[in-house]
Amino acid sequence: DGPAADDSSDPGPSAPSPATTAAEEQPEPDTAAEKRRGGRWRRADALVALIYLAGAFWVTARGWRDYDGRLLGSRPNDQGFNEWMLAYAAHAVTNLENPFFTTLQNAPAGVNLMTNVGMQLPGLVLTPVTLLFGASFSYLLFITLNLAGTGYAWYHVLSRHVVDSRAAAFVGGLFCAFAPALISHSNGHPHITAQWLVPFIVWRVVALSRGERVIRDGLILGGLVVAQFFISLEILFLTALGCLMLVLAYLAFRPRDAVRRLRPLLSGLAITAVLVSAAAAYPLWMQFAGPQHRVGHPGTPDIYALKLGSFVQFATKSIAGGPTSAIGWAPNTTEQASFYGWSLVVLAAGVLWWLRRETTVRVLGAVGLVSALFSIGTTWTVGTRRTDVPAPFALVQNLPVFDSVVVSRFALITTVALGVLLAVAGDRLAARRTEPAGRLAARVGAVAVAAAILPILPMPLDAKGRTPVPDFVTAGTWRDHVAPGRTLVPVPVNGMTSLYWSSAAVAGFAVPEGYFLAPVSATDNTGRWGVDPQPTAKLLTAVSLGDRDTTVGQADVDRARADVRYWKADAVVLPDRGARRHDDLKTVLDALYGPGERVEDVWVWDVRPFTR
Repeated sequence: DGPAADDSSDPGPSAPSPATTAAEEQPEPDTAAEKRRGGRWRRADALVALIYLAGAFWVTARGWRDYDGRLLGSRPNDQGFNEWMLAYAAHAVTNLENPFFTTLQNAPAGVNLMTNVGMQLPGLVLTPVTLLFGASFSYLLFITLNLAGTGYAWYHVLSRHVVDSRAAAFVGGLFCAFAPALISHSNGHPHITAQWLVPFIVWRVVALSRGERVIRDGLILGGLVVAQFFISLEILFLTALGCLMLVLAYLAFRPRDAVRRLRPLLSGLAITAVLVSAAAAYPLWMQFAGPQHRVGHPGTPDIYALKLGSFVQFATKSIAGGPTSAIGWAPNTTEQASFYGWSLVVLAAGVLWWLRRETTVRVLGAVGLVSALFSIGTTWTVGTRRTDVPAPFALVQNLPVFDSVVVSRFALITTVALGVLLAVAGDRLAARRTEPAGRLAARVGAVAVAAAILPILPMPLDAKGRTPVPDFVTAGTWRDHVAPGRTLVPVPVNGMTSLYWSSAAVAGFAVPEGYFLAPVSATDNTGRWGVDPQPTAKLLTAVSLGDRDTTVGQADVDRARADVRYWKADAVVLPDRGARRHDDLKTVLDALYGPGERVEDVWVWDVRPFTR
């Protein structure tokens, strides 16, 4: 017992445990080196952001020269509509009005903003800018920041979660934001170019499949989806479709692992669905059952489809393109969602072959190919000619939601797949730089990527002057003649003139007609553009075009007064500038409503005696 007691009372130095030894032998972290590395990364991130921002301003530069006096791009009506949406959002915020439906356009029937382009979240965020500088400034800022923001968002996700090389992530983000698809949509579709949440949504779906923190990741994904819902429902649908393609492709290439990942993915998506359903219940009802909701899109799907050969052509605003380079290959100047050129298509095919053993590359190739085929429409094409042979989209064209999508926009998914593929390829090349032969391969690869991307880099969008809005509107004098919620009728009654005037007044008054999608009739909710003009609108348009003289009969007078009652109008206004056959229009209006009053730079007819 003695030795035992002595040992217990004086054990002496104990032997170190394996864990203690490992901890003592591990070198101290070089905090100074980590800080230097972190500083370099932050500077690199800032430089990337500045390059993307400079690129965005390069694309929109001509609009910034005079944002109030110019329209950017080739689709002035689309810009006018989106300016009005931003103006109405500011009006709705400051007056606590319904952000999903309004009678301030197309008075008195109104417009369902969910079946059009609502952009409620951007409108809310930009409200201070709109109130201070006007809707035209907000629109231009929005369309510019969309490009820079989308590029940086992809760079951030790629560099943190997909690739090790920040240079490769930069190239991927550059392509995703400045490919022909987003440049062409910058002609008037900010809801399409607002893709800065898309990479985070896609990454959250991937994170869910790992099953690490299902509840947390499901809630995060739900928040992102809700935000994208109020930015662009169309981009959200395409993102969801792209993620579905990603899952199905992974299931095809890695079935066992995919099945293992499905359980946490579906559990997380269920959490996401609950959150989204709670936040979006009312706007979804408005979308599918609310007043003035519509089903489908005007015309057949192939009106908006791409041609198969468009993928090797060059877009109108690419360096290698020109005014005629896309003619016959795309429906219009905004829907050039492919147009990668031969060089990039060949490069992509080479990368797919080189990295064909990687599951990630296989999945990207499958997603990009299927979405590209969907963008062709219901039948195959040969050159610029459409055949009668059914194409893949014919299988889904009559399904809900698919019947409302502009077919060419499926190629937006292809653009993302190509952008990520370029980043992955660049990362694999960068990883080989430590090998003697790898350095040469990396240099050759960098030259090949540059040669493929350079021809499709963007040129600045065009800009042209717009008809000035009268000082009567911009100075706020209209408030002396139109009560809140009542209608001001610009002459001639033209949907775009109505929107430009209303935007300048931050949607302070209602306007007739407009530019929007609506149902054909009260009994047919098939989508169509606008509405049929009232008789007086037709009369005034005919006078402005010189298609009829200034003779007015009693029947015309009776219809004119009935129309202002229908519009719930307080004033009819004829501008001194921008109205063709001004004197003839004034003569007709005097005959319809009595002598007008000159106010600043317009003539005003007070029609309240006929409407109340």
